[in-house]
Amino acid sequence: MVPMGQAPHREIEPEPGPGVRVEMCRLAAADSDWLEVSELETRRDGPSYTAETLAELHDEAPDDELTLILGADQAAHLASWHEPERVLELARVAVAAREGMEREAVLRRLDHIGRAGTIEFFEMPRIDISSTMVRERAGEGRPLHYLLPDPVERVVAERGLYTAGVGAR
Repeated sequence: MVPMGQAPHREIEPEPGPGVRVEMCRLAAADSDWLEVSELETRRDGPSYTAETLAELHDEAPDDELTLILGADQAAHLASWHEPERVLELARVAVAAREGMEREAVLRRLDHIGRAGTIEFFEMPRIDISSTMVRERAGEGRPLHYLLPDPVERVVAERGLYTAGVGAR
């Protein structure tokens, strides 16, 4: 898991800060022996670009095969990302279905960047939970149970994260 440092394309308000995002990722991964958290993006100054993160991961372990997992909604916008060709050179992109975004539509949107062969679709049970939805529910004071791992849910509730007027803690 690579928590985002600074979003290059949007502001998230209220913003809990990169330290809190790292902490929540560590809590989410704590019971896993196959998942780890990287602070690559949160240690870097300036906007977090996936191409730069993949390049750094590749430099650290050049023999490793990198796979970037995206929902179809995000994959459909890959052509508008910073250096999309470089993203596709450095990693295989695994795309999971999302409501309202068909496989063919994703491929059409990426056709002009010329490396659609490095994009693979995979089947998985659809779980329509997005970070935007979680932040909105938290901001409205609605329950987050079953949407987040219990320790992460507790941090969000105890610190009032994503509620108006609450900053990084």
